[in-house]
Amino acid sequence: MQIVPKTARTLRLNARDNVLVAIDVIEPGAEVEGVAALQRVPKGHKIAVAPIGEGEPIVKFGQIIGFASQPIVPGSHVHSHNCEFHAFERDYAFAEDARQEAILPLDQQATFQGYRRPNGKAGTRNYVAILTSVNCSASVARFMADAFNQSGILADYPNIDGVVPFVHGTGCGMADKGEGFEIMKRTQWGYASNPNIAAVLLVGLGCEVFQIGRMKSEYGIVEGDHFQTMTIQDTGGTRKTIEQGMERIKAMLPLANQARRETIPASELILALQCGGSDGYSGISANPALGAAADLLVHHGGTAILSETPEIYGAEHLLTRRAASREVGEKLVERIKWWEEYTAKNNGSMDNNPSPGNKAGGLTTILEKSLGAAAKGGTTTLTAVYEYAEPVKEKGFVFMDTPGYDPVSATGQVAGGANVLCFTTGRGSAYGCKPTPSIKLATNSDIYRRMQDDMDINCGDVLEGVSIEEKGKEIFDKILAVASGEKSKSEELGYGSNEFVPWQVGATM
Repeated sequence: MQIVPKTARTLRLNARDNVLVAIDVIEPGAEVEGVAALQRVPKGHKIAVAPIGEGEPIVKFGQIIGFASQPIVPGSHVHSHNCEFHAFERDYAFAEDARQEAILPLDQQATFQGYRRPNGKAGTRNYVAILTSVNCSASVARFMADAFNQSGILADYPNIDGVVPFVHGTGCGMADKGEGFEIMKRTQWGYASNPNIAAVLLVGLGCEVFQIGRMKSEYGIVEGDHFQTMTIQDTGGTRKTIEQGMERIKAMLPLANQARRETIPASELILALQCGGSDGYSGISANPALGAAADLLVHHGGTAILSETPEIYGAEHLLTRRAASREVGEKLVERIKWWEEYTAKNNGSMDNNPSPGNKAGGLTTILEKSLGAAAKGGTTTLTAVYEYAEPVKEKGFVFMDTPGYDPVSATGQVAGGANVLCFTTGRGSAYGCKPTPSIKLATNSDIYRRMQDDMDINCGDVLEGVSIEEKGKEIFDKILAVASGEKSKSEELGYGSNEFVPWQVGATM
């Protein structure tokens, strides 16, 4: 990165780039690398510093982010009016840059204070969950949870973080087999078995497509003190279900409260990587800093999950080069092709993402957004690619196929086992995630100052000279602190109960 004179501060991200990024607003006439600005260029947006012919690639990060829809002269503001998306060939170079990562010995690994579960997994929080098999039982679940959280009874159980209803809008009106059903099944059991949850009550209606008995049979689930199920129809209606459900949860509380934090190596952390409300600084400050933190976690033996497949589109070739094997890289490309077909079938385009807010913040095409989003994954070898809500079993840097929509994506990661989450934002996303604490990283100092109640860390100082490595260490230390019980800003605000949004694939019938 090279910072040019204060009269027009910009960033050059790669020697090959034919555009620079404005740190501050560039006014007409201001000089940038010997070129006078022809128009006003907002913060985070791009200015051309070389002539770009119509149809020629526009290059940022040393990579193609779009193509000129008209001739662009030096000094021009480069954005949606003169930069367009279209597909181009990428060299996947499968596994060419794969390497054996150096993992610290156990006695040198960082530690956190977490909950060791009977199955050996490690949690960072201690919730009691009320899951619902279908939307028809959502209200009953909320009534139960509200009764506990408002009654004050939890004051007698200081080691429990709360009773949380995880409700959703599906579970019926769907096929009883196929991709959509499998996703729902994985998501439900993934939440039930997430190490941040101490006990579960699963509530259904009784006649829905997603039958609780079938899930128990397929996963070999035996009910006991920490996992129980019931349906409204078998129990005798709403009031009886609420009464009986509350009695069951009351019996679970003393058991859940027995959990105690103990010293656990950082290798037991599974970190979900998210970004939302991105801007032109995301790929320069917060995302690469989070990538540096992910690298640190991997070197300490832990796991980092990159997701949001539509938001790595056009940058996937940078990940396939790092794949541990050709098979891992090809699985990622297979998911990319699925998304191309999926969007085409629904009369969409991969470039429907970025959002209006992303564009206002300086992002122009999905290619540009993806290059920044992929930076969250750091630099280590890609060890595995998972489908949505699959259990994450491999250590190191992994990828999970999810939509780009943040609540849906994070739901898949938590179902996969994530016990802590980091979320970068430049426009100011308000997001939290129960049962997994969410740490919010601001890409610029303006949004950090404006939304200090929501933001945990300011990465805007990277634009002022703080190194990516230094910021990555700050994020890593924050991850350990939050994993040990320190509340994130979103937890203090009470976010997380409404952000359980399973991916709904297939027809609603």
